[in-house]
Amino acid sequence: MSTPPGPRTPAPAPPASTLAQRKRQLVATELTETALQLFAHKGFEAVTVDEVATAVGVSKRTFFRYFASKEDVVVQFLAGMGAEMRAELAARPAGERTSAALLHAVSVPLAACGDHAERTLPVVRLILRTPALLARFLEHEAGWREELAGELAVRLGLDPAESLHPALAAGMALSAFDTVLRRWSEDARAADPRALIEQAFELLAPALDAAG
Repeated sequence: MSTPPGPRTPAPAPPASTLAQRKRQLVATELTETALQLFAHKGFEAVTVDEVATAVGVSKRTFFRYFASKEDVVVQFLAGMGAEMRAELAARPAGERTSAALLHAVSVPLAACGDHAERTLPVVRLILRTPALLARFLEHEAGWREELAGELAVRLGLDPAESLHPALAAGMALSAFDTVLRRWSEDARAADPRALIEQAFELLAPALDAAG
C-alpha cells in the first residue's frame, strides 16, 4: 500500500530585496509613462516635477529618488541603447568586417524604435526638438562613443592611445545613427530606420574597414 503524499512544503517567499526592486521598477515605470504623456500633451517646458509626481500619487521627494531631473525621465527612456550597442558589437563574430559588425550593433536599437514607433517616436521627437533634452542626450551619446571605441580597440587588437581608428569608427557609426534618428523623426511614414542605416553604412564601409 503506497504512502499517501504528505503536505506540500510551501514555496519560499521571494527575498525582500527582490520585492523592493520590483516595487521600485513599477514606480519608475509609472513615473516615466505618466511624464511622457504629460510632456506630449502639454509640452516639456510646461510640465513641472510636482505635476508628474501628483499624477502618479507620489511626493516630489519620491520623484527625485528615481530621477535627478525631469530631463532624465525622457533621456533615460533611450539611455539603455548604448549598453545594447556595445553588447551587440561584442557578440559579433571575430572575423566579421568592422562595418558589418557596427551596422548590426546600431541597427538593433533602431529596429526596436521602428517596431514600437507609437511609443518611441514621440520621445525621439521630444528629445530632438527640446534643447535641454538634446543636450542631455548628446552627453549620453558621447559615453556610447567611448564604449564602442573601447570594444572596437579590443576587437581589432589596436591600442586606442596610438590608433585613431577605434574612436573615429565609433564616431562615424554614431553619426549615422544620429542622422537616421533625425530623418525618421521628420517623416516616420516615408523613412524606414533599417533601410536608412544600411544606406548610411554603404557610404561609410570603406573607411570603417580600412583597419581590420
